[in-house]
Amino acid sequence: MASANVELVRSMHAAWERGDWAYADWADPDIEFVIEGGPDAGRWRGVGAMGKVWREYLDNWEDYRIVVERYRELDDERVLVLMHNAGRSRTSGVEVEQIAAKVANLVHIHGGKVTRLVTYWDRDRALADLGLTPEAD
Repeated sequence: MASANVELVRSMHAAWERGDWAYADWADPDIEFVIEGGPDAGRWRGVGAMGKVWREYLDNWEDYRIVVERYRELDDERVLVLMHNAGRSRTSGVEVEQIAAKVANLVHIHGGKVTRLVTYWDRDRALADLGLTPEAD
């Protein structure tokens, strides 16, 4: 049986798999949002800032969504989500899979809310940062 943390992470990612990006009840108001790598790398604080970054990013894509491959509970406060993205650039027509095929989210949870969300454009970097090997994904 999955823990409450894994269930929380599943629920937020299930919405994203459907292309529903509006739901943010899972986030702590002071969430730290990090994008590691890619063209929009950076760090932001707060639900409003995270929402602004995502809206600006999503405006560049048609039918953008994620496809979860696996959830991996790392400890009592962290869940790693291995996934890939789908969608097409509005300007160039490039499929997102061509620039970010295998990605990951590292979700930190405390008190039933996500306090930190790290989005990795490169799954191997996420695994390396966590001291895991690519074979472990």
